[in-house]
Amino acid sequence: MGVSNMMSRFKPQADHSESSTEAPTPARSNSAVEKDDVMLDDSPVKYLTWRSFILGVVVSMGGFIFGYSTGQISGFETMDDFLRRFGQEQADGSYAFSNVRSGLIVGLLCIGTMIGALVAAPIADRMGRKLSICLWSIIHIVGIIIQIATDSNWVQVAMGRWVAGLGVGALSSIVPMYQSESAPRQVRGAMVSAFQLFVAFGIFISYIINFGTERIQSTASWRITMGIGFAWPLILAVGSLFLPESPRFAYRQGRVDEAREVMCKLYGVGPNHRCIAQEMKDMKDKLDEEKAAGKAAWHELFTGPRMFYRTMLGIALQSLQQLTGANFIFYYGNSIFTSTGLSNSYVTQIILGAVNFGMTLPGLYVVEHFGRRNSLMVGAAWMFICFMIWASVGHFALDLADPQATPAAGKAMIIFTCFFIVGFATTWGPIVWAICGEMYPARYRALCIGIATAANWTWNFLISFFTPFISSSIDFAYGYVFAGCCFAAIFVVFFFVNETQGRTLEEVDTMYVLHVKPWQSASWVPPEGIVQDMHRPPSSSKQEGQAEMAEHTEPTELRE
Repeated sequence: MGVSNMMSRFKPQADHSESSTEAPTPARSNSAVEKDDVMLDDSPVKYLTWRSFILGVVVSMGGFIFGYSTGQISGFETMDDFLRRFGQEQADGSYAFSNVRSGLIVGLLCIGTMIGALVAAPIADRMGRKLSICLWSIIHIVGIIIQIATDSNWVQVAMGRWVAGLGVGALSSIVPMYQSESAPRQVRGAMVSAFQLFVAFGIFISYIINFGTERIQSTASWRITMGIGFAWPLILAVGSLFLPESPRFAYRQGRVDEAREVMCKLYGVGPNHRCIAQEMKDMKDKLDEEKAAGKAAWHELFTGPRMFYRTMLGIALQSLQQLTGANFIFYYGNSIFTSTGLSNSYVTQIILGAVNFGMTLPGLYVVEHFGRRNSLMVGAAWMFICFMIWASVGHFALDLADPQATPAAGKAMIIFTCFFIVGFATTWGPIVWAICGEMYPARYRALCIGIATAANWTWNFLISFFTPFISSSIDFAYGYVFAGCCFAAIFVVFFFVNETQGRTLEEVDTMYVLHVKPWQSASWVPPEGIVQDMHRPPSSSKQEGQAEMAEHTEPTELRE
């Protein structure tokens, strides 16, 4: 089926025939009748519709671009032709990268992504989410052109990665935001986590392509991998044009009917269904609150209702996602495992990439069935143990002068690297994106996600740039640094992160504003009259039901 045929499913009309899985809802009540005698529908809500699935897959290509850009450079740095053209000639006639040159080629992508994440927020609020996704995909293509057009100028490669990074950073901010604003609540965590699934998939595919080209003794060894990279942003740019606008963005622009119709499509229910009525009411209530507060200003990210807490929490979570050490493995995997004595580290990279991708799949189940908090704490503890063992074996047991003399130590390091990736891929990889897409109110969401994502990319750059210097000084003891960060992450999650599983975005906002204690948040019940569960049985009062449906089914005029 072609992209245009699949995307045509988003034409605004209700459909009740999608998907065979259903989320439980209470029985219909005959007392909830609209003023036109139309029943308020309490039929079961489909757990996942084809429209939601297609939307999630298409926009998650933004994650694939992220992963592909991250994974390919690790293989390039050990390819003979890439070294000859962009490395520095040594006294013995061989070629190698200095720590500075290696750090800049790898790390300038992250500088671009940090800037892109910050700039993307105001553009997404003006242009809308879907058009912004298309724009930044095109900018990423420009970055690839700059890189692939050079023969021997390493600065051009680095600057091309910087431009490509603008697109990657913006997409890593906008895509999770678009997913969280569009996804039905029962699959929101899994849909946003699909972004990380595609990051892992992109890394894996780049490893496979690098393995297939690394023996070529010409520019094709790295240009093939780089050139294939044109396909991914092109798919995303074209595909995004066939997607609907985020219903929450559309609602805030006064396009109430459009927002309702998109939600009906994604939920797979009609406009008179209770879940649609409740979501529309929640959006209206939150928008009314925001309009009463006036136009949002930058300083409100720190002075708004519980916003300093949430802004700093988002920065902390995204920073800790990097400080787990995952991208240390993915950026420098080839160099790391070459130093353990492996004859072909590209094969090891493929194994690690397969583990990362394969274990992110169950991560989509974990995020919706075991909760955000518990999963993050268990994952952080698991990664702490893995890095402690990894660093100890590498620092004390591996013979750095002759790794072939200690093959058991090298194998143990690979095994615990795989164990570490299992923990990261099922927890901190996908779940942090989900939480950061959920905990901000619509008024500040774009800016807050942009700032949090910029923090992620800032640490990404620092790790990628300084790793060559640190590793050359303390070798594999570097792993103790990441182990300590994983240990600290356990306490950050326990004391500061609320459980958001199965709640609407408006309920999540209310939970933070009311200062719900994080360790009690899983059992928190929304106060009556503030937010209401979408599956709650309707009131027995006919007049109350009429008023409720009249409010949700009539177009809402937005005051300027």
